[in-house]
Amino acid sequence: MEGARRAGTDDLSSIVALLEAEHAELRAERGGEMWVAHAPDPTAARLAADLADPDALVLAGTIDDVVLGVLTARLLDAPGVGLVATIADLYVEPAAREVGVGAAMLDTVAAWAVAHECAALDATVLPGTRQAKNFFEAHGLVARAISVHRRLTAPTPDEA
Repeated sequence: MEGARRAGTDDLSSIVALLEAEHAELRAERGGEMWVAHAPDPTAARLAADLADPDALVLAGTIDDVVLGVLTARLLDAPGVGLVATIADLYVEPAAREVGVGAAMLDTVAAWAVAHECAALDATVLPGTRQAKNFFEAHGLVARAISVHRRLTAPTPDEA
């Protein structure tokens, strides 16, 4: 059965591997290089700090207690809006998608946000990741901004 629970220190190696897979997958998408450049590092040290931070949430998405997904979020104070729960990562192993793991994590982060009296729940979706956009829209999150970008220098050899 699929579910979501707060991650613990025993989950760190699985969560790091999932976040590394997320970064590799998204890096190949339009806008992915910039997303990865701005994303929190997928390291055990960063995640351990998030586990101890009351303004952060790290969820393990599971099927029969096997960790197959991760969601990280943080409470941010948006002037004029109030607290916003901002999802930094939501990733499910490709073979475990469309069976409810992502939905369980999204429901859990929404409940966490409500418990913290958040005014909103935010996430970022890259252009071209139609499956992710459809997932969020099916759960009541709608586009509110489009981020645009223009490269001013030539890509380095490792970016080409």
